[in-house]
Amino acid sequence: MKTADKPGKLFSDSDESSVKQAIINAELNTSGEIRVHIEDKCATDVLDRAAYVFEKLGMHKTNQRNGVLFYLAAKDQKFAVIGDAGINAVIPPSFWEDLKSEMIGFFRKDQFADGLIFGIQKTGVDLKKHFPHKLDDKNELSDDLSFGKV
Repeated sequence: MKTADKPGKLFSDSDESSVKQAIINAELNTSGEIRVHIEDKCATDVLDRAAYVFEKLGMHKTNQRNGVLFYLAAKDQKFAVIGDAGINAVIPPSFWEDLKSEMIGFFRKDQFADGLIFGIQKTGVDLKKHFPHKLDDKNELSDDLSFGKV
């Protein structure tokens, strides 16, 4: 799919590749699984929509329940970061909102790829503390960004 066909047209193919590489790099240090999903519109509460996408992408099926979804609705200018039960059991309650607040600074400057990369890197560092990478870890979810309605 060409960038022009993707929801929101937030970044170039090169930016998309950089975000994917950030996911790959973050997952080298943790058994956590990170996904990015982008669509144009979010007609419901953004957290509800992110939770729905999380489930539709099968992110709740990881062995340690340690998936993280970065969800963006480009045209509606909404985004959420959510983690699965395994992560939420060990991180501070404010973690996702604090991360989101830091990412907003990038997004306000139309630096969407940089904001995602920052969020992914920070998430990878924090996940490593609770879910370190082990030699027998398998990549349970795709590292590719997903786009559109699911």
